[in-house]
Amino acid sequence: MPVPDAVVCRDLVVRYGSVTAVAGLSFEVGGGEVVALLGPNGAGKTSTVESLEGYRRPASGSARVLGLDPLADHRALVPRIGVMLQRGGVYPMLGPRRALELFASYYDDPEDPAALLARLSLEAVAATPWRHLSGGEQQRLSLALALVGRPEVVFLDEPTAGVDPQGRLAIRQVVAELAAGGVAVLLTTHELAEAEKMADRVVIVVAGRAAAAGRVDGAGVGGLGEAGLTFGAPPGLDVDGLGEALGTTVSEGPPGRYRVAGPATPERTAALTGWLAERQLSLTDLRTGRSLEDAYLSVVTSDEADR
Repeated sequence: MPVPDAVVCRDLVVRYGSVTAVAGLSFEVGGGEVVALLGPNGAGKTSTVESLEGYRRPASGSARVLGLDPLADHRALVPRIGVMLQRGGVYPMLGPRRALELFASYYDDPEDPAALLARLSLEAVAATPWRHLSGGEQQRLSLALALVGRPEVVFLDEPTAGVDPQGRLAIRQVVAELAAGGVAVLLTTHELAEAEKMADRVVIVVAGRAAAAGRVDGAGVGGLGEAGLTFGAPPGLDVDGLGEALGTTVSEGPPGRYRVAGPATPERTAALTGWLAERQLSLTDLRTGRSLEDAYLSVVTSDEADR
């Protein structure tokens, strides 16, 4: 039975001397849910996760995982969570099979190491020492090690960093299966496209606090501002002329990437495609929702401007 509030942060504050790394952060992750904790470097994501894992003592506020205090109840909590590190944590001479067998011996009811090798496409390199694995293979093994104890909560740090497209698909599938099985997944990543594919919700952290949060769905990111219209076309379009045709303003961000101000109505979308067609200009990657990258950059830029 999934735990409704498997992970709970309430007004979490973490300090390093006079420096406040986390400044009153609050969010929850339910069982069967994937939440991505996003933010620029130094935003406080790692300090938050370390507090939830029981490796960092908060200055104030509270962190609870499966109803337990990660510090006071650390011994009871550890067998019930899985932690995927971005790098390291494995003896360099161990291959995936031996590493999984070793980690499985720490648990009373572990997953079958052979099944995890197959699940993460590691069978072909099962005997290859960790240090000779590719970066993507090391990442997939790190994920397998985080799952060997059948965790109820999984913490993933940059799970797809350095992973090839095929490996990313495998990791996404495993994360989806975890959520379908009632596991709570909290991931931190700088790869916004991957977060958009894997997460149900995102929490954007800036300067140690939650600057914004919202759901991710097929229409983009909800709760993080108005959904707009963005598209790709040849660089250097006459944005003033296009804006006049659409009855709004159009801006070019990176060369060849455009944003139309205001709501993405069907009439406005039709006018856009018609304007481009009249000029025999190609149209690529038309989005009528708000992408996670759009929302993230808007939130982070706005927050930094306010400080």
